[in-house]
Amino acid sequence: MITGELKNKIDGLWEIFWTGGLTNPLDVIEQMTYLMFIRDLDDVDKLHTKESAMLGLPYESIFAEEVQIGERSIAGNQLKWSVFHDFPAQKMYTTVQEWVFPFIKNLHGNKESAYAKYMGDAIFKIPTPLMLDKIVTAMDEIYDQMARLKKADTRGDVYEYLLSKLSTAGVNGQFRTPRHIIKMMVELMDPKPDEIICDPACGTSGFLVAASEYMKENKKEEIFFDRKNKDHYMNHMFHGFDMDRTMLRIGAMNMMTHGVENPYIEYRDSLSDQNTDRDMYSLILANPPFKGSLDYDIVSQDLLKVAKTKKTELLFLVLFLKMLKTGGRCACIVPDGVLFGSSKAHRAIRRELVEENRLEAVISMPSGVFKPYAGVSTAILIFTKTGHGGTDKVWFYDMKADGFSLDDKRNPINENDIPDIIERFRNRDQETERKRTEQSFFVEKQEIVDNEYDLSINKYKEVEYIPVEYPSTQEIMANLNELEREITKNLAELDEMLGD
Repeated sequence: MITGELKNKIDGLWEIFWTGGLTNPLDVIEQMTYLMFIRDLDDVDKLHTKESAMLGLPYESIFAEEVQIGERSIAGNQLKWSVFHDFPAQKMYTTVQEWVFPFIKNLHGNKESAYAKYMGDAIFKIPTPLMLDKIVTAMDEIYDQMARLKKADTRGDVYEYLLSKLSTAGVNGQFRTPRHIIKMMVELMDPKPDEIICDPACGTSGFLVAASEYMKENKKEEIFFDRKNKDHYMNHMFHGFDMDRTMLRIGAMNMMTHGVENPYIEYRDSLSDQNTDRDMYSLILANPPFKGSLDYDIVSQDLLKVAKTKKTELLFLVLFLKMLKTGGRCACIVPDGVLFGSSKAHRAIRRELVEENRLEAVISMPSGVFKPYAGVSTAILIFTKTGHGGTDKVWFYDMKADGFSLDDKRNPINENDIPDIIERFRNRDQETERKRTEQSFFVEKQEIVDNEYDLSINKYKEVEYIPVEYPSTQEIMANLNELEREITKNLAELDEMLGD
């Protein structure tokens, strides 16, 4: 978590953008992303120069003597953050706008610059030299503060804090999945060092970042002390697609900020024929957009064969099954309607999960989880692709609290079912005797089939009614008469006092 002075400095930097006229949080984060990238280029170059001098190895700086930008040749060192940050405001502004931005946009072929491809259509939006000067000074202070903290992932925390300011829901119904819910889903799936992980609606790459962090904490030796596994982790493990280029850039930067050198994050409409990935992934983690419907013409035909629908949440479930390898697993968030919707498509996709694959768990979440962005009721579905069934019974959990109040404020509270969910899911063999009146229980497959594959927990939950003893009618009437006499007496006394 970001606290204290560092948090104040980031808020101060945000304020500079805000008061300078850049009020769209996406624009602010995007511009910060570019500037962090420009500063990092300088830091990485310095590090490589130092290392090559110590080891006596050749190294050619990306800030070579002369850099060609358009028609002009410019001294490369002019493009370094450590040089231009001392320029007067106007000169700095011209340098960044006319030289540095075109320079980072054309770094495609440079191996050192893993995130260069996300900068291809970067636009410099900072309106005035004075504002840029203030931003550069504020960012220098933030980097100094981060260096003083010497914490392994301060940089990642800073980025997460910036992303938490993205409090607006997108037009396609994408909104930030709360970090603790993402973390819970990753812990439930316990990813392994050889996974190939995908989020087909990745946004700012929250699920991929959480999976990478989980493995860093729990599988460190298996990954980082094994050359093959480390190469897989850095270059082949993480895949994310989205249709919002700004989100993609921020998502790619988010991954790299968390130490994944070369994530495969691409512009793609996952539901269309553009997406040819089939039988490829061992793990899918996702919160696909729920809102709106699509045009049949742009949806891949093999998805429509399973469920002829325009509803994105149903099509994404079909897509996950297509993209997973046999034996691949998925944890995804769905709106409640998916669990009990009575349309032909709703039933078809639920039947597909239960009859043709192995549906393992349905975790029902309270409607406040996505507040203040949205008040929808959602659930987490966990399933394994088998292609030939395998569901014998399904584990249900009724989550009532997630550690935060369920209103718009979302203040931290003590009640939190998440540790219990993880513990019970990992030890489901001990859940068989639990009653339907408890928070978690198993439901046999046949019962789900008999209920038209309904997966809403309320269909199977039993409520225990505790009889309450009420006084008799005569007793209630006697009490009411007594109260009335008392009121009359008090009114008479008040009347007497006022009469005096």
